[in-house]
Amino acid sequence: MRDWDREFGATAVEYGLLLAGIAAVIMATVATLGSKVFGLFDAATLWPW
Repeated sequence: MRDWDREFGATAVEYGLLLAGIAAVIMATVATLGSKVFGLFDAATLWPW
């Protein structure tokens, strides 16, 4: 039973690291392309504010 607990803990840590990596990639992408995409939407709007 103890081996299962160790494997479960290791798996949870691995999934946590994977999720943190994915979040970092998403944040880097948004930081890089966010202003460009916002500029495209701003240029395409029909109602300038």
